[in-house]
Amino acid sequence: MDLIEARYLIETPMAPEKIAGIMAGEQSSGTFVRVAGETDELRERCAARILGIRELTPVNQPSLTSAYLEARGVKGPYRRAEIRIGFPTGNIGRNLATLASTVSGNLYDLGEITGLKLIDVTVPKSYRDLYDYPVAGTKGTRDRMSVHGRPFFGTIIKPNVGLRSHEIADLVDQLCEAGVDFIKDDEICANPESAPLAERIPAVMDRVRRYRDKTGRDVMIAFNITDETDAMRRHADLIAKEGGSCAMVSMNWAGLSALQTLRKSTNLVLHGHRNGFGALSRHPLIGMSFPAYQTLYRLTGMDHMHVHGMGGKFCDDDSEVAASAELCAKPLAEGNGDEDRVLPVFSSGQWAGTVPATYEAVGSADFMFLAGGGILAHPSGPAAGITSLRQAWEACEAGISLEKHAKDNKALAEALSFYGARG
Repeated sequence: MDLIEARYLIETPMAPEKIAGIMAGEQSSGTFVRVAGETDELRERCAARILGIRELTPVNQPSLTSAYLEARGVKGPYRRAEIRIGFPTGNIGRNLATLASTVSGNLYDLGEITGLKLIDVTVPKSYRDLYDYPVAGTKGTRDRMSVHGRPFFGTIIKPNVGLRSHEIADLVDQLCEAGVDFIKDDEICANPESAPLAERIPAVMDRVRRYRDKTGRDVMIAFNITDETDAMRRHADLIAKEGGSCAMVSMNWAGLSALQTLRKSTNLVLHGHRNGFGALSRHPLIGMSFPAYQTLYRLTGMDHMHVHGMGGKFCDDDSEVAASAELCAKPLAEGNGDEDRVLPVFSSGQWAGTVPATYEAVGSADFMFLAGGGILAHPSGPAAGITSLRQAWEACEAGISLEKHAKDNKALAEALSFYGARG
């Protein structure tokens, strides 16, 4: 029997073995009491399996309150454990929303627990093959953009909102000339009155096509098409009609099912932005960790996925960012290859000075490095900002410090002086 394995961290004043049984029953064939139709044969086919329980150090205070426990006068100590449960794939079929409901769903609401976090979800190859793969991923993005042997260096349209379509087109033109590989909209700029997509996409792609025709070099533009499902499909069609190759989506707010529909309807590269992920992940005993999250959203067919940035402005420890990037670079299912990898995207507070840590985290050039202010705010302008990133990469390849390489490279020297002084 093929199983989807989910791994959890739980906290409870009760025996972890009892809680594991409740979790397995709640999310498969059982309920709080056995009913007539729950035959032994049905349980054999459909009941979730407890695959492992590893008890951890208990705590004296609960992470979360539970009216259920309070009403029964149940108190600590609060035992913590890592629990692994296997769910039969036949219970779910090709249904991503139901997969998410199965591995999480009502588990967060169980009265017996004072904490539960979904840590990881692992799917067998037979189940992974039911869903769409990336149309490009890392290798395909390289082939489409003819960028080989180095990272992708990109930026974000700034200011985030407020620019008119013609102003965005002018900025894109400037950034193309500066040598950027990739440009994306900010996550909060999708279809605003100041620059509606129906107007913005043609205006921007006119400049990109002219630059492409003049230089032979393509720049990938990730238009933020986050919207309701039919609107996203229309926006994607317009991008393709205008000769574009990429669309950005805010994964959490569009949702799993809408992204599946979008993937089915377009061959555009899908750039997955995870804004809002902190609401799921930041508390240690509630929500979902990135390994589980990336499994669910990669099954929609994403090509790129944000992992935040090394030494960035967000809450993640660098080790978390590095681990997230490592997951993206691996196939979802054992036995798969390049067709099942997504491109990790580093962003948030990135500049030339964070390139070495990013390279060390990934161990190769297979990543996208996005710098907004790290390019646009460079003292000598965006072209120098892009150059500073490439010079930082040259230092990494040569195995020398940025400071040493900066002695003969002005753009990098200016970046170290300007951004480094800002802490």
